[in-house]
Amino acid sequence: MQADSSEIQPFNELPEALVEELLDQCGTMGETLSHSFRHLLESKVEIRTALADNGLLKHDSDLLTNHSYPTSCGVDGAYTLERLLSTDMVAVAGVAVEGLTPPSETRHWEYPHHLCEVLPTKHHGKTGLVTRAIMFAMELHLASSAPHDVVFLDGSFTTPLINIQQALYTIDEVDTNLSNLLLEQLESTLEAYETLLYARRSDQQFVSVPKYTTHNQVAKILLKSGMYEDRALLSFVLQAGEYIRPFPYQVPESMWSFAEPSLKEMGNLKTIIDGMSNLYVVYYRPFLHSPTFRLELPYAVATNRDRLSNVFEAIKLQSGVPGIFEPYPLYLADRMVKQMGKAVPAIRKATTQEMLQFWDQAEAEVYLLMHGYRTEIGR
Repeated sequence: MQADSSEIQPFNELPEALVEELLDQCGTMGETLSHSFRHLLESKVEIRTALADNGLLKHDSDLLTNHSYPTSCGVDGAYTLERLLSTDMVAVAGVAVEGLTPPSETRHWEYPHHLCEVLPTKHHGKTGLVTRAIMFAMELHLASSAPHDVVFLDGSFTTPLINIQQALYTIDEVDTNLSNLLLEQLESTLEAYETLLYARRSDQQFVSVPKYTTHNQVAKILLKSGMYEDRALLSFVLQAGEYIRPFPYQVPESMWSFAEPSLKEMGNLKTIIDGMSNLYVVYYRPFLHSPTFRLELPYAVATNRDRLSNVFEAIKLQSGVPGIFEPYPLYLADRMVKQMGKAVPAIRKATTQEMLQFWDQAEAEVYLLMHGYRTEIGR
């Protein structure tokens, strides 16, 4: 497959003087980062000692005494908003992908393993916000219906509820077709959310695995400073098989002050907020070739040795390939949903061709009205 010309020549369309100035600044940036990384490396022994003294540093050999070969799947979502001259076109999808399956597994997961919608919407600045909430609703539905032993979710457990609340503030302003799509599944979405947050079935674990984080709870304990983010710090410090014992997820109380009536009317909102308040965090590095993973877990999973062992075993089974920095099913789901950005222009062209079959005026008008200006992609 031929590489994109922008990847081969990234500076091709920039002014020469601008490129030279950007490259000149690389030296300063490299020196700053090198100094920061060196400081971490020099402090590694001291940090490991502090982890042990605080009772935080553990090894997975304490948990992985018996192998159960758990099945797993990863859930991710994406949306694309293409802004046209006459209207907007929205495509949103949630995808679930099974992980590497143990040879002895005989259970079959019925298709489909995805949910999707594509529809035209009127121009509005908040269309992307509502579409993103619909994407999270699809992810929650897929995750709650998966039959696997361990279900990995992309991102943080708290993100869907925050986005759904923000979307509901502007639900009356966006296109009716879009708003109805979110409102019709709101109740079932919260039921799915509750299923994930409480993980009441002892044979099923739900794990949220954010790739990008800003949390520094551990760094503040070890370094008395919030300069470093926990996941980056512990990727320097932890050795293969080591983890930081589960500790409570600090959620600001202000995050749960909901004023949106649509959410307040849902009877299980308080149950969901209570579940959020009982989330736990574990940092785990399965192999030296992988980074340290931040794992957000329901209370029932984090405080049970057998269930936590199940999670660690699934991560080790699905993270054995160097160069893939997340559990394999999440990696595959992410690769799939990234193709949404390429699919929508093709859908627009197909839609335009369909429109022309029923159009008895000048074809140029249709092509003009369906002209795309900008594509917004979210995951």
